Amino acid sequence: MARTTMELAFISAERVKFDNVDLVKLYLGDEPDGEKDLGVSLLSMQVAEGSPDEVWASCKGLDVLETVRVTVEIDRGSKNAGKFIVLHVESAKAAQAGKPATQQAGQQQPKPADVPKA
Repeated sequence: MARTTMELAFISAERVKFDNVDLVKLYLGDEPDGEKDLGVSLLSMQVAEGSPDEVWASCKGLDVLETVRVTVEIDRGSKNAGKFIVLHVESAKAAQAGKPATQQAGQQQPKPADVPKA
């Protein structure tokens, strides 16, 4: 299985608990394509079996349309389409706060060829 991290807008999280079943589903928004959707393109993703408590707790403090960083495994679904299974969710603000200041500002270190000669 492939694994990737994406930044999307948080819409909602839904939890269904009964008997021995504990399911969490995330609803996220992506940029509209301008043809099939004009506002926000809605995506729904199941949470991995081992992660419902962690993901649910992570979503409790999120605001609607807040940018979140979502780590997913891409499993093969029907007709060989990719099926996203959520492993981890965090606020993009929190993720940015953990980076060094040079990366936050989007600054790149000069390459040796770019450094002026004395």
